[in-house]
Amino acid sequence: MKVVKFGGSSVADAGQINKITDIIESDPSRKVIVVSAPGKRYSGDTKVTDLLISLGESVAQKKDYEESYGIISDRFQSMIAELGLSNDVWNQIKAKIDASIALIQKGDKQGMDALKSCGEDGSALIVSAYIQYKGVPASYVNPKEAGILVRDQPGGAIVLDESFEKLYQLRNREEILVIPGFFGFTPEDELVTFSRGGSDITGSIVAAGLKAELYENFTDVDSVYCVNPMIVENPKQLTSLTYREMRELSYAGFSVFHDEALIPAFKEKIPVCIKNTNNPSAPGTMIVAELPERDGDVVGIASDTGFLNLYVSKYLMNREIGFGRRLLQILEDEGVSFEHAPSGIDDMSVVLRENQLPKVKEEIVVQRIKDELEVDMVLIEREMAMIMIVGEGMNQSVGIASSAASAFRKAKVNIEMINQGSSEVSMMFGVKSQNLSAAVQSLYSTFFE
Repeated sequence: MKVVKFGGSSVADAGQINKITDIIESDPSRKVIVVSAPGKRYSGDTKVTDLLISLGESVAQKKDYEESYGIISDRFQSMIAELGLSNDVWNQIKAKIDASIALIQKGDKQGMDALKSCGEDGSALIVSAYIQYKGVPASYVNPKEAGILVRDQPGGAIVLDESFEKLYQLRNREEILVIPGFFGFTPEDELVTFSRGGSDITGSIVAAGLKAELYENFTDVDSVYCVNPMIVENPKQLTSLTYREMRELSYAGFSVFHDEALIPAFKEKIPVCIKNTNNPSAPGTMIVAELPERDGDVVGIASDTGFLNLYVSKYLMNREIGFGRRLLQILEDEGVSFEHAPSGIDDMSVVLRENQLPKVKEEIVVQRIKDELEVDMVLIEREMAMIMIVGEGMNQSVGIASSAASAFRKAKVNIEMINQGSSEVSMMFGVKSQNLSAAVQSLYSTFFE
């Protein structure tokens, strides 16, 4: 049995849904399908999830929402009409959207999550109906029916262990099962969404629960590239990666896969294959537990902008027991999560996503650090970018850091920060955002050309 997940671009319109049903029917072992909400049909288009969020905000603010509602309605109804399906499918989708709007109007905290989930739910209803229309037995399976139980917490749902035993029962069903991604239900029967892009997480959870032989993740690229193709022209394609390498790359800006999604598959040692809906015959990229044979120690270069550095300096900081804990406690008190925390004898840097520390919150955090920790200096440096070079066994290879430093020097880019820490598979560099492209291009030339 294979579990197959189709991303937003794969269910963006009727033409794409035609393609994915052909992919499903071409392999009888593709028995369980997980779908995202409809994505962009073309550059400049809007994802259905973003349309639903905009609709929900208008409802919550008691603004007129007829235009937003009409755009979403047209999007779904045009797909249904082009596929030749009954309008009953739209009526089911509409009923869920209307029920979610009613919850928001009542002030129910479930309302926004329920509305956001209507994108994936609508995709699943349409895909299952179209497979049936083509004469193949198929069923829509709600995450509650499937047994996807989650714990609600800020930032996204966390799957509960009892889900996997419940999901395994789906193996007894013979028809093709279509499950909407992105959400689950608490034991108290509340609908909760995963973090954004969480359909990847659903797919991995379902694959782990069913103990699938393979989890296929279909997107809009032939394979994972070793570097962002928007920065480097025609970069090397990767045929295989380990789970740890893919997780590091996903976290650090590889948008092809959600950084949390591999954990359930990793625990069950289920191989993952990333494939292209528009070119399904391409071999794709395999993500596996054991390190495959390959040339070179660096497998990929990930990068992302939108970071800041919170720098704190205090003489004899290293002798002050609990300083780091108290600094991080201030961030926790203010609801701020951090990414990295490299430190020295008298100073400590905490790397954050910029959206974690808006200007208003920045003033509060800085003042608390000054008052409570009595530091010599506290600085906030915005417009930072992080670059991560990734590869199993890098820590056992001599000269990786030296080669990277030479690449930065050739690009005439100053390294603001470097952090390897305890990681065996990655090395992180901080640079100014404006220098990101030049640095990545030079690193690519050093390690891959």
